[in-house]
Amino acid sequence: MTERKQILTADDIRRALVRIAHEIDERNGGLQDVILVGIRRRGVPLAERIAAAIADFEGVRIPVGQLDITLYRDDLKLRGPAPLVRKTDIQSDITGKVVVLVDDVLYTGRTVRAALDAIADLGRPARIQLAVLVDRGHRELPIRADFVGKNVPTARTERVEVHLHDAGDEADEVVIVRAAA
Repeated sequence: MTERKQILTADDIRRALVRIAHEIDERNGGLQDVILVGIRRRGVPLAERIAAAIADFEGVRIPVGQLDITLYRDDLKLRGPAPLVRKTDIQSDITGKVVVLVDDVLYTGRTVRAALDAIADLGRPARIQLAVLVDRGHRELPIRADFVGKNVPTARTERVEVHLHDAGDEADEVVIVRAAA
């Protein structure tokens, strides 16, 4: 038996992403050199939503890319003989730009480390920043997010699940799932 607790509703997610969009604009003194790069899977629709929020208040559409980190993971051998590799699609040159990596949940930091390696193979940005919807703690690497929708203290035995309509889920929500004792 598992126990589920909703920690963000659809409206909470929307508000967090709008706030992150404003923070990205403010921290970078504008958006002329900013590129959002969503880490596949759920980082991509979150990056698109942040870009849409920016377009709403600034009237400018900033580039959004998609990054697949599968082959950069340090646990690749643990994932079986044929990992599912998806497409990386970043239309803009990242060299000299501010790349904002976008992901759903920051946990150990290993996904972000893999994303940094993947970005390094694509060019040399002026800066790389990290935006996450949820920071749940338990870092194994010295990585922190620049923009956080919600900090959520969790136990290692819990899972944080982000559900998004645009990722094929039934609802927009974030839940903590824990196995019943």
